[in-house]
Amino acid sequence: MMNEEQLLRYSRHILLNDFDYDKQEQLLNAKVLIVGLGGLGCPIAMYLAAAGVGELWLADFDEVELSNLQRQIAHGADDIGQLKTSSASDEIKRLNNDVNVHCINERLQGQSLIDAITAVDVVVDASDNFSSRFELNRVCVTLKKPLVSGAAIRSEGQVIVFDSRQQSSPCYRCLYDDNTDDSQLNCSDSGVLAPLVGVIGSIQALEAIKVITGFGEGLVGQLMIFDAKTMEWRKLRVSKNPDCPVCADG
Repeated sequence: MMNEEQLLRYSRHILLNDFDYDKQEQLLNAKVLIVGLGGLGCPIAMYLAAAGVGELWLADFDEVELSNLQRQIAHGADDIGQLKTSSASDEIKRLNNDVNVHCINERLQGQSLIDAITAVDVVVDASDNFSSRFELNRVCVTLKKPLVSGAAIRSEGQVIVFDSRQQSSPCYRCLYDDNTDDSQLNCSDSGVLAPLVGVIGSIQALEAIKVITGFGEGLVGQLMIFDAKTMEWRKLRVSKNPDCPVCADG
């Protein structure tokens, strides 16, 4: 049961006819893992915290650098040299002290990745390399955990949701093969327009809320692509690959 302070804090959610009290309760009871606290992970973490997600698991092993501050809005000048998880956790607590934050200050892989994904309801991928994305995807498929994937580079971004609980859902490996070059995701090599990561990260947060609550129509198996230069959006249907080495039946 929500207390009076929570009822007031989340009143703009509760007033929505198709969201209401029950869906807010689902958010309060939800556990979400965010992998990467950079340009995408910062707005994801802030909006999920503001929306009332009960537990946020933050995974990143990097420290805040001056070049991050152009776009990574959970970190400030005073946080330079501090772990990103710690900086983001402080900002989350400043925004909503009711959120239970767990910091994972290591590269998630192997058993630690399995343990982290097992502990949560939804995984949000805000990482910046394909090896991490492929491993996240593999474990999410194995454990049947929804995966909200986003990427932003230069002036283009994309979001898609994979949900192995749905038989028809593709996985990340259906979309990209193992030979994809990591430079396609690397802001330090290619640059990125600052507000773009806010746009994509906010959509990832929204899609995570949809997965948790069943609100609206989600982007399961639908790749949404945004071109910030032209302000054009495209949505492409991604089919499950019957020969996918990760999610193919059997």
